[in-house]
Amino acid sequence: MKDGFDISYYNSPIGLIQIKSVNHKVCSVLFVNKETEPFTIETPLNKECIRQLKEYFAGERFTFDIPVFQIGTAFQQKVWDEVSKIPYGDTCSYLLLAHKVGDIKSIRAVASSNGKNKISILVPCHRIIGSDGSLTGFAWGIDKKEWLLKHEIKHAGPIEGKLF
Repeated sequence: MKDGFDISYYNSPIGLIQIKSVNHKVCSVLFVNKETEPFTIETPLNKECIRQLKEYFAGERFTFDIPVFQIGTAFQQKVWDEVSKIPYGDTCSYLLLAHKVGDIKSIRAVASSNGKNKISILVPCHRIIGSDGSLTGFAWGIDKKEWLLKHEIKHAGPIEGKLF
């Protein structure tokens, strides 16, 4: 446990992922350039998270049942909750997401909250796109966002009303 976190790494098809958990909940799933911790802890929760990520990348898992926790404002929590409801293989625009959280004028706050998500893939912030269908804003690069969306579309099959 480093600084209170159990830390593990998973080498995914699109880059190294660092998984942090605390108090039996995953609190971050982030793409990183290299292992930054001198040691890793393979807790049962982190092992399960890696197992589910492997299934996701194999096209065999469409939802996650890992307990998650991230610190944020009530508004951020509301945004992340709505993001978590977007089905595998589908997308949602920032504008529609602002509408879902109750204030169409909050589009910038929605985009900012989405960008502060620390639990990538499990809280699928990559599924949020521009109203015109463009791929905008992804902390780990548009190339990873595009890969994730194409991967999901490939394994989900046709979805009506898809923006991307």
